[in-house]
Amino acid sequence: MAKIRVSSEYSEAEDKSIRLGLFLIACGILSLFILGFCWLSPTLHSLQSKPANCTVVSVLRPEEMFECIFTCGSDCRGTSLYPCLQIFVNNSESNSVALLHFDEQQLVLNPKCSYVPPCERDNQKNRDSVMWWEDYFNKEVNSQSFTCFFNQQRRPDDVLWRRSHDAGVLLHCVLWPTVSLLLGTLIVLLTVCTRSLAARAEALQKRKCSYEVCQDLSAAASPSEHGALKVVGSDALATNSAEPEAASPSRNLPLFDVPVRRRDREH
Repeated sequence: MAKIRVSSEYSEAEDKSIRLGLFLIACGILSLFILGFCWLSPTLHSLQSKPANCTVVSVLRPEEMFECIFTCGSDCRGTSLYPCLQIFVNNSESNSVALLHFDEQQLVLNPKCSYVPPCERDNQKNRDSVMWWEDYFNKEVNSQSFTCFFNQQRRPDDVLWRRSHDAGVLLHCVLWPTVSLLLGTLIVLLTVCTRSLAARAEALQKRKCSYEVCQDLSAAASPSEHGALKVVGSDALATNSAEPEAASPSRNLPLFDVPVRRRDREH
């Protein structure tokens, strides 16, 4: 029996859907690595800090000035100066005095100061920004207790006023790459399964059609076979009836008069 061949090639639409799925998988893996290195690691370190109650001990403004870099266009950069503001607080976790920082970014920019202002070209604007926070902590906060974040293992001498990264950042870093990865995998699997089911249905259809064609051919060939058998039977009978005639020599040989021998008359 001949084998039924089924086309296993993907159509243009199926090929495009598979490429889309592979692209989404690659984007998910790449974004997971990028976000993991850029955002996930700092977020995990930020979440390790525990909340504590802090009270202001002293607010100082040393004479030391620090430089910052400002931008005034695509090709315009410069440096300006700002005064250092130091806010010392007492946290309830370690019961010790620590330097307060606004967030992790400012702690990395300048570990000696509590606040790093947005860098302006004018030094006076930078000074005014620092003076505003100095007045705020001296007059508004003063000895009131507020929530701060403390990490005993990483920086026992520093506390943070707020976190730069929270659980929402961690959720976005994991959620969107995972969604892209799962969506691409789902598209590829659905396309492959659809093609496999279509190939099986095509094979079953071809088998059914070939079976029906064979039945039709056998039904069409059966009357002619009976007619051929009848013709063969009649020819055989005619041959059998002709054979005895050919075998009898009396019909083929000429007939001669047989002389009769007469007896002599007795006298």
